[in-house]
Formats: sequence, C-alpha cells, structure tokens
Amino acid sequence: MSPLQIDVACVRRALSSRTHLELESKTGQRAAVAAILRDCPGGAELLLIRRAAREGDPWSGHMALPGGRQQPEDADIFQTAVRETLEEVGLDLSKEAALIGRLDVIEAVSRMRRVGLTISPFVFAVEGEPELHTNVEVEEVLWTPLAPLFEGTASTSMHYDVDGSTLKLPAWDVRGRIVWGLTYRMLQGLFEALLANS
Repeated sequence: MSPLQIDVACVRRALSSRTHLELESKTGQRAAVAAILRDCPGGAELLLIRRAAREGDPWSGHMALPGGRQQPEDADIFQTAVRETLEEVGLDLSKEAALIGRLDVIEAVSRMRRVGLTISPFVFAVEGEPELHTNVEVEEVLWTPLAPLFEGTASTSMHYDVDGSTLKLPAWDVRGRIVWGLTYRMLQGLFEALLANS
C-alpha cells in the first residue's frame, strides 16, 4: 500500500465492521482515547499528544492519543473519549469530527504489569486545521503522517528498564519523539485492520 492510499476513506472502509459501539458497563476501571485523523496532500495524518510530566502518572511524558479515565458523569465510554479530548486539546469531537470506527479494547500495563484498566480507542476524522488548545495535562500536540508508521520507515526501538532487565520494545520515531507502549499497540490494531482490508 502506497502512502497516498492511506487516507481517511481508506481507514473508514477498514473499520466499517467495527463502527458499532459496545457501551455496556464492564468491571474494573475504564478509559477511552481518540485517534483523530485528517486528510492532507500526502495522505492521512494522526494527532498525537505528549503527556505532561506528572508525579504518580505511569505514562508521564509519553507520546499518546488524547483521552483518559471514565468519570461518573460520562454517559458511556464513548462520551469519555469526547470529554477527555475536549479537556486536553480543546477539540469538540461531537461538533467538529465524525466517528469512523473503533479499535479493539486493550488492557493497560505499566512496568509490564496489568493495572486493572481497559482502554477503548475510537477513531475520528476532522477536516482542515482544527484549532487546538491544550490543558495542563498536555505538553505538546503534533500531527504526523500515518504512512511512515504503517510502512515501517519510522520504526525504531525503545530500551526499557524493568526489574533489573533491559527490554527492547518496538516503537516509532516521530520527529525525535518516541511512540511506544500502549499507543504503539493501539495503532498496530489500526494498521492490522488496514492490512486486512488491502
């Protein structure tokens, strides 16, 4: 698949069988994230955030997708993704974006251990250059082309020390920022759907 084939329409087709929303309650803590795409001349781009450094946050400083934990006021897990995105980057997905699918729910891990949290990734499309305003939880936002991630030209590895051992984990280099861990796993799910549909 060439870079020009990875556009929002391509992603929409790949995720078309996943657009139903499973909103029933589940045990344990839940979170949701938004994978936000836009079409550009070179193909689809993805919005990434770099989380602010915060003590006690296991994902402090990581590259991520906008999102966070479900709160009691959220009607369902989809609304969690909408609310968290509005809070973190000032983008109202309910007005400025279209839901084009969802990815598999994944179990969160920190330091290679499960933490009793599941994450629901939703995929949205926006048009043009939406105005973004970050809150204190977000250090920076950036748009990155999907093609180099999908094709492997941005592939690198992350050396991660845990329990006295150093692990070499798959990652992507996005203009000097390393995307790995949970975000890498979620985006791999998107790329698997694209491959299955190619």
